Amino acid sequence: CNLIRPLRLSLQLGTGEKLDLYSWLCMSLLFSTLWGQATPQCPDSCHCAWETATVLCSDAGLREIPEGIPPETISLHLERNYIRNIPESTFSHLVHLRDLYLSHNRIDSLSSGALRHLGPDLRLLDLSHNQLRQASREEFGSTRAKTRLYHNPWHCDCTLQELMETLNLEPETVNGIICESSVRGEHAGQPLVKLLDSGVNFCSLQRKTTDVAMLVTMFVWFFMVIVYVVYYVRQNQAEARRHLEYLKSLPSPRKTPTETDTLSTGF
Repeated sequence: CNLIRPLRLSLQLGTGEKLDLYSWLCMSLLFSTLWGQATPQCPDSCHCAWETATVLCSDAGLREIPEGIPPETISLHLERNYIRNIPESTFSHLVHLRDLYLSHNRIDSLSSGALRHLGPDLRLLDLSHNQLRQASREEFGSTRAKTRLYHNPWHCDCTLQELMETLNLEPETVNGIICESSVRGEHAGQPLVKLLDSGVNFCSLQRKTTDVAMLVTMFVWFFMVIVYVVYYVRQNQAEARRHLEYLKSLPSPRKTPTETDTLSTGF
């Protein structure tokens, strides 16, 4: 207000009273400052629709989740960016979030618990069209939101199978979850759901693989023990032969004349 102190003009009011222009400008400035502090701030490169609590960050060239997302956000759009990973607890403050759109990014990893803190009100989680190869139940937590995971280069194994059995997958897109690779090569290029429906159990395959690996390990260990025992026995035999040959090579003790005479007299 010191900057506008020279402007001490007066306004004539309808009742004949006068309002100091200096006081009026100070009150306006104070009101604007308080209003700016009360109004939530929208993250950079995003557009916020306060009436619907929607934050639009689509096609913004983002390489990471923006900071400063208002906690009142209900719908968050982050699709069509260059985001590569989701750090842990990124959305933990968005307790009212219902729709989370993360499709068409470059997400190839989820931090442990990255989506665990999403609130119970979440209705839709879209992670389609990304670079995800592996994911586990620990990363998604207990969310029951309708989930989209299609168009990702999935590696089908027991961990992914357990995740599929836990999530509430969107029925319309579930056939788009394709195994780009798997623990067994013949499953590559096939929809994961159809493989599971046909009786394929990646967890049993993994257990069989583990059992075979354990058997191979035990066989190698047993073979090494046998080789060591044979080597030890042969080394002992060779040492015993050398010792015996050494004893044979020693000269036998000769009898002295005194001992010979004593023996003769005795007889």
